[in-house]
Amino acid sequence: FSWTAIIPTASNWEDGNKDWLLEEYATFNDFGFNQIDIVDISALPREIWEKRLADVDIIAVEGGNDFYLRYWFKKSGFEEKLKNDYLKTKVYLGISAGSCVVTPLIEHPYNELYGEELSKDGIEIIKEGLNLVDFLVLPHFNSEYFTDLTEANIKKIATTLPIKTFALDDQSALKVVDGKVEIVSEGKYLKINEWLYSSTSHKKRYWGNIKSFF
Repeated sequence: FSWTAIIPTASNWEDGNKDWLLEEYATFNDFGFNQIDIVDISALPREIWEKRLADVDIIAVEGGNDFYLRYWFKKSGFEEKLKNDYLKTKVYLGISAGSCVVTPLIEHPYNELYGEELSKDGIEIIKEGLNLVDFLVLPHFNSEYFTDLTEANIKKIATTLPIKTFALDDQSALKVVDGKVEIVSEGKYLKINEWLYSSTSHKKRYWGNIKSFF
């Protein structure tokens, strides 16, 4: 693979053991990503992170807190740069929160299944995602760490939220290229509210080459 930059910003808000983050870093090497930079957009001035990201081919945005990541996307200027430049010239690889932020909403009833908090001291709560795709993503489906994220609970909430949604376990991913969505999976996943989007009525709202992995 060519140069990859990992953005770990979403994990900054998460306390406790960070072994999951270290394991994900190791996974990049396991899959042959051997030229890697780590770029925290909350810790570096814009001119520095822009320089570091200028020549990379893949921007991998790590997991953590959706709201904290969304805040720093806006505050740092990364959101603007992503929409106007990076999605046209690079591959966006979102991991967990990194995928959730590109959807229309990050505040929705499914949050109760994760225990994601809205009230954060010192940050602006932005409830809308980047709206780069027209569906929601629910990572970690059936995970032992999110025991409420079950098929029954997801389907119950789906009856009150008419938006297309993908629930994916940690062996599943979405690949989105020029508006075409492909599920890549060796595990289990759910497709919720598909009936809302027929092939004739679907509105294309994708930017460049967005790939999301969990």
